[in-house]
Amino acid sequence: MSAYRIDLHAAAPDVHTAMAGLDRAASAALDPLLAELVRIRVSQINGCAFCLSTHTRAALEAGESENRLDALTSWRESPLFTDAERAALALAEAMTSLSPAGVPGDVFGAAREHFDETPLAHLLWTIAAINTWNRVAIAASPSP
Repeated sequence: MSAYRIDLHAAAPDVHTAMAGLDRAASAALDPLLAELVRIRVSQINGCAFCLSTHTRAALEAGESENRLDALTSWRESPLFTDAERAALALAEAMTSLSPAGVPGDVFGAAREHFDETPLAHLLWTIAAINTWNRVAIAASPSP
């Protein structure tokens, strides 16, 4: 029996390939470690075990430290993250758990302070892409 209710790649390979292309293009202007931190944090919030495992492994392979990964859920209290990383993580959290008012202006403003127009756009797309991956992976996973 498959670990998933549906093999999304086999059932819709063109969509899967397009989504993978979007994900690669989205993070192209970002530091690879920052992109993985954002993907991991969003996956933590969404409870996507598959994406969490995949991106934790990718972060470690890219040189991320286990200490920082362990501290990621409490990044606000941890001295291990830069101001730019904090701004990106705050934006990722705000976009993942959208309030009725949307992304707060101060959160977006802090991200804008640390990222020029192109990297900021890539950050927004990276956050959107991992949220999509999480939702599809969770939907395709068997119910507990």
